[in-house]
Amino acid sequence: MPLARATLSALLLAAIATTTFAADIYVNRRVLGGDNGRVAIVDAEGKVLWETPTHTTPHDLALLENGNVLFPLDDQTIIEMTPAHEIVWQYTSTPKPGNDGGVQVHAFQRLPDGNTMIAESGNRRLIEVDKGGKIVKEVALTTDHPNTHSDTRMARKLPNGHYLVCHEADGKVREYDGDGKVVWTYALDLAGRPRSDGHGVEGHGTSVFGALRLDNGNTLISCGNGNRVIEVDRYGKTVWSIEQDELPGITLAWVTDLQVRGNGNVIFGNCHAGPENPQIIEVDPRKKVVWTFKNFQTFGNSLAVWQVFEPSTGK
Repeated sequence: MPLARATLSALLLAAIATTTFAADIYVNRRVLGGDNGRVAIVDAEGKVLWETPTHTTPHDLALLENGNVLFPLDDQTIIEMTPAHEIVWQYTSTPKPGNDGGVQVHAFQRLPDGNTMIAESGNRRLIEVDKGGKIVKEVALTTDHPNTHSDTRMARKLPNGHYLVCHEADGKVREYDGDGKVVWTYALDLAGRPRSDGHGVEGHGTSVFGALRLDNGNTLISCGNGNRVIEVDRYGKTVWSIEQDELPGITLAWVTDLQVRGNGNVIFGNCHAGPENPQIIEVDPRKKVVWTFKNFQTFGNSLAVWQVFEPSTGK
C-alpha cells in the first residue's frame, strides 16, 4: 500500500536535502527502479516505500529535485508524478510527418531550464519540450540502421549544450552539437569474442545502452550486450574497463544504467543476468565491489534503469 502523502513527501524531499552525511550510507540507501509493471522505491532491506503502475519496461526514469518522479507511463508517454500519485506533467510522442513506423521513447531528461529533453526512436530525433508541452527545439539524429525500438537508448544533454546519444541498433555512441552535427563517435567492438544471440549472460554483441561524459573529458559507457563497462578517452582508447567475468562471483549480461558517485565509484546495471547475479553493482576505481543490489521480489530480470540515492544527501 502507498505511504501517506505527508510521510512519502518527507521521504523524497529528504533525498535531496543537504545534511550531514550518514556514517553508513548503505544502511540508509534507497533505490528507485522500474520493472515488473511498476516504478518503485525500495529501502536497503527491500521494503517497498512507494510504487505506482507503468505499462512498459522503463529504460529511463529520475527522482527530480522537487521530490517528484519522472518516468514512462507507456512506450510513448512520459509523466511527472508527485509522491501523492498526482500527475503534474505529461507528454506523449507521436510519429512525425513521414514516419509510418511508430515511435518509442527510451530516454528523457529534465533540463536545468525546466524543459524536458526526449529521445524519440522511430522519429530519429531529440526534442526539447516546455512545461506546456510545446516543442521548443528539435535535433535530427544520425542512424545507420533505423529501428523504432532501438534507434536510441540513453541520451543526455551535456553542460556545453551538446547531446550524448547511445544508438543501440548502430552500436555507436555519438555526440551531437546543438545544431545536430556529429562531433564525436565511438563504435563498440566485440572485444575479441564472437557475436552470440540471447538476452542473458550467453548473449554478446554491440547493442550499447548507456554513456556519461566524465569530468575528466572521458566517456563512461555501459556496453549493453557487450557485457562490460568501459571508459574511453576522446580518441577512443579504452583507459578503464570491467569485463564480463572480472568481478568475483558475478557474471555480467546486459549492462545498462550508469551512475557515478562523488567519490569516483561507478554504479552500473546488470540486466537479464538471472537471479544468481546482482541487478545493480557498485565498484570503486580499483574495481573492488563495494555494494550490490538484488531484489527479485519487487523487480525482475528486466531491471534496466534505476537511481540509487541516500536520504542524507540524495546522491
